[in-house]
Amino acid sequence: MAGLHDVFALTETCGAQSGLQVNLTPLGTRRFLGAPMAEIANQVVSVEDVLGTAGSRLTAELRDAPGWAARFDLLDAIIARRCDAAPAVSPLAAAGWHRLGATGGRLAIGTLAAELASSRKHLIAVFRDQIGLPPKTVARVLRFQRAIRLYDGGGASWVDVAYACGYADQAHFIKDFRRFAGATPQAFLATRHPGEGAAATV
Repeated sequence: MAGLHDVFALTETCGAQSGLQVNLTPLGTRRFLGAPMAEIANQVVSVEDVLGTAGSRLTAELRDAPGWAARFDLLDAIIARRCDAAPAVSPLAAAGWHRLGATGGRLAIGTLAAELASSRKHLIAVFRDQIGLPPKTVARVLRFQRAIRLYDGGGASWVDVAYACGYADQAHFIKDFRRFAGATPQAFLATRHPGEGAAATV
């Protein structure tokens, strides 16, 4: 299981593998795990590490299921059961998460705290528990993700994308790119769209 990351991660495999990947929102993951999300932020841990013996049983049941349809049904049932039994997420965390998402991360944390009638300190503590990272970092991740989506949508240069996403200058944009993608925009483009790297201007 992987928590929310604020750095890039390199995933490698030594051979063929098969499996299921379930993508949950941070708030959905908080309900599923029933534990502070800060405990797995920037980490990839085994299912057993966070679910204990229930994780071991889940792994065995998925492996021994008669087919993929049965595995999907099993996971659906387990996710629904755990989330239904979990306490509701913090309304403050939910409102903050959705507000940052709606603005693509272009919202000062002081402004967000004021909108939610919360102190910055309390907002940060709630975000660490419910989402895994402080709101300022979450905003940076969301802004970077929006930049990728805008560029992949076509018709815009990196300069236009950086401006649309609220980056103060080119250096700021490149700094976030190096942190979240492990490369400059030009190098990232070369791996994502081979043959187009030379066209990048940032």
